[in-house]
This record gives sequence, C-alpha cells and structure tokens, in this order.
Amino acid sequence: MGVAVAMGAALERTAHSVNIKERLDFSCALFDPDGGLVANAPHMPVHLGSMGASVRAVRDRHAQLRPGQAFALNNPYAGGTHLPDITVVMPIFVGEAAPAPSFYVAARGHHADIGGIQPGSMPPFSRTIAEEGVLLDALPIMQDGRFLEADVRAALGAGPWPARAPDRNIADLKAQIAACRAGGEAVSAMINAFGATLVTRYMGFVQENATAAVRRALGRLTDGQAALPMDGGGQIVVRTAVDSAAGSAILDFRDSADQLDSNFNAPASIVDAAALYVFRTLVDDDIPLNAGCLAPLDIRTRRGSMLDPAPGAAVVAGNVETSQHVVDALYTALGVMACAQGSMNNFTFGDASRQYYETICGGAGASADHDGASGVHTHMTNSRLTDPEILERRYPVRLETFAIRPGSGGEGARRGGDGVVRRLRFLSPMEAALLSTRRTHAPQGLAGGGPGQPGRQALITAAGEVKDLPGCFSIQVEPGDAIEIQTPGGGGYGSASAD
Repeated sequence: MGVAVAMGAALERTAHSVNIKERLDFSCALFDPDGGLVANAPHMPVHLGSMGASVRAVRDRHAQLRPGQAFALNNPYAGGTHLPDITVVMPIFVGEAAPAPSFYVAARGHHADIGGIQPGSMPPFSRTIAEEGVLLDALPIMQDGRFLEADVRAALGAGPWPARAPDRNIADLKAQIAACRAGGEAVSAMINAFGATLVTRYMGFVQENATAAVRRALGRLTDGQAALPMDGGGQIVVRTAVDSAAGSAILDFRDSADQLDSNFNAPASIVDAAALYVFRTLVDDDIPLNAGCLAPLDIRTRRGSMLDPAPGAAVVAGNVETSQHVVDALYTALGVMACAQGSMNNFTFGDASRQYYETICGGAGASADHDGASGVHTHMTNSRLTDPEILERRYPVRLETFAIRPGSGGEGARRGGDGVVRRLRFLSPMEAALLSTRRTHAPQGLAGGGPGQPGRQALITAAGEVKDLPGCFSIQVEPGDAIEIQTPGGGGYGSASAD
C-alpha cells in the first residue's frame, strides 16, 4: 500500500491538469504477474476494481513485453471505465534475465478532455463510443525509456472529434509514467532488500487474506434482492444468494435492463469494481482492497444488457452514474445501507481552449448504526472539489454558493445525509453540461426509512430569471449567467417512530 501511496504522491506533484493535480481524480496500484490487484492507495473505487482487466489487456495485446515500456489504455471494453480515464500500465522486470514481468504498476487518471462532441468529454447525450472521445487500446507510449510523443499526438488527434488540448494530455501522461516509475523503483528496492521469493509470497498472502476476510463477512449475510430504476430508463436488478457455510455468494444481475440507447451502459468491469468496493467495506479487518476480495463472489451479468453492453455502445455515464446504482442495489439487497445520492453530479464547462470537469458531493445513505454523512463524495467516487482560489484563477468563473442543502436527507431512525447547493457564475461565454441521475427517482430509504430529496438544477440568467433544467443538459451560458446545482440527499434507515 505504501508503494501505491508513493505513486499517487508522485502523480499529484507532477500532473498538469486541475482534474488530477487538484481534484485528485486518479488511482495507483500494484498488480501481480497475472494482472491481479495486490494493493492500492485509497484512491477511486471505480478505478481500482477494473484496472486489473486493463493490465491483462496490455499483456494480451503485446506478447513481447520488455523493460522500459509503458502503454496507455482507455478502452471501456478492455478494463477501462470511460474514455476520459486513461490508464498507464508499466511492466516491471526484476533481474536482467527475467523472461516476463515480475509485476505491473498502473496509474489511472481522469483527463479533463479526450475529445468527443462535448468539451470536457462527458457528453450527456452521446449514443456511440466514438462521440465520447479518442479511444486508446493499449497504445505504446514509451519504448526503451523514451516517450513516444509523435505517436501519442497522432493518436490524440485521430477520429472525428479529437482531443482539444493534447499538450495537457501529454503532460499528464508523462506524470503518470513518472508515478509508475516511482512504483517500480519502490518494489524493486523491496525485492532487493527481502528477495523476490519472499515478496512474491507476500503478494499472494495479502490476496489470500482478503479472500478469507470476505468469506467471514459473508457468514453474517443473507439472501436478498433489489430493483432500482434509473432516470431516463433502465433498471438495475440484483439477486444475492449467500452460502454462509462455504463463505461464498452469487451476485446475479442478469435481469437488469437491456442495453440502452443512451450512455448509461456500464461495461462488466464496472460491475466487478462495484462488487469489490461493497464487499471490501463489509470487512472489518484492515486489509488493502485487492483481487482476493472477489474470489468468493460469482458475479453474473448478461451480454447485451446495460451492465454488459456490446462494444461500440456509449458508456460515459455508466462509469459515474450506473456504477453508483449498482452499489446502492447491492447494499439494498444485503440490507446493509439505504441508497446514497446515487450520482456523481458530473458538471463540465469549457470552450475550444479551456475545459473543466468536477463531480459534486451529496448525501450518504443511513445504516442501522449510523446517520448518513452530509456533503461527501459517496461510494464509487473519492475525489475532492477544486479549491475556489484555484478554480477562479484558472477559469473565468466565480463560485458564489457552496453549502449544505438542509433537510434533503431522508427521515428515519437514522437520517440520510444532506446534499449540497453549489452555484457557479460565468464571466465568459461557455458551453456547460450536467450528466446526473436521481432527479426523477429519489434515493430510497431502507427498513422503513424515508427517501432523500432528489437533485435539482437551474440556470439563473444575468437578468435574474430562473429556469429549471433537467438532470442531463447541455447549454450555452453567457457572461453573468449562473448554474445552480442542488445534489440529492441520502435515504434514511428504519422508521422514525422506532425512536
């Protein structure tokens, strides 16, 4: 875990974009020779549970890996999440005669723009993956320790909607390489100090220990099911069948809706990431989140559904919105926690030269023992918001309001957390967009608890006119206009009369 934390520190220090440097929308991790997650830093859960598939995709597409190489991948159908999340994978060899990588390190970062039909590459209304940006499928970006800038620029400039700021992409990719090099050097030093055999054994041990910890947690759970509708169509359905004696469980999502025409489809790797996160949170032991947590779980999806779409389908919202609903569905089926806000409230704005993206906090769901937290980034996101001083210095906006939204959490014996109110006023013409859910369907309570308040958003013109907006919008704003976003609260737990 210390190796992954050091990687993250290197990435934060050397990244160029606000999104990675300030919002910390990145993840770093260490993988075994088979691409199994060994240890990670406490970064983004939606990243970490799917990065192993990215490592295996690099291994499978490049049979002759050598020292000094690095690859970039954002293909959602090969372990990626959505196109703005670019993973840099670096194989690490121990010993000059090593025939294959001894392990891998990887750093995934959300790039502020990777092209597509909308500045910020989070288009609310994309229908195909091509409309969401440039796809990188295990692209070599370093060879013999040399960054392949010409090849990277060519890839970023390809397609009908190329990346708008390739210089920034390249700066962040170089920072990700620096993070991977830091991780590789740290593990190599560990191997030199303790020996390859001992380090390899401990890589296996932490995974086996995680498996045992999840099996113990499963012994306290029972069967259940949940069906959560999503704004704009689609429904997440899960049935959990727990074998307490064996310490295993089946998580069956096959009755979820068919593949959608919208971008709320989520590749199967997103479902794996959500399950990994949920079951790690059910473990009381202090263990690193790793592939061992998934060993006792049989996760079933249906090809052609919204949780396992065919290649080419739009998926940008699947990573940020559908993933949150998968987590809520699992917690509901297991009877553990009421629904959280269920959205990352993805807000983007920009023009041809400047692009910005942020996720906005909201209310967490309550449980039998705790009220839900207010104003937090829930579940599959773990980023922070850009400091107002940095935001206003780098972009022509003014942050006018950022406050708790009182009373937005659900009632109950344990209350759901409150959402927030956030208002940005624009000083220059911009294209602004919101990609969100839980505007029509409120975050549900559990065990008799009340629902949280759904989210709301509005355009406040320079003249003071207030115009309500839908949960997914793309509009042109003029100087003096403001966008106000009220995020959902979390659901309550238990009947309030139980007090």
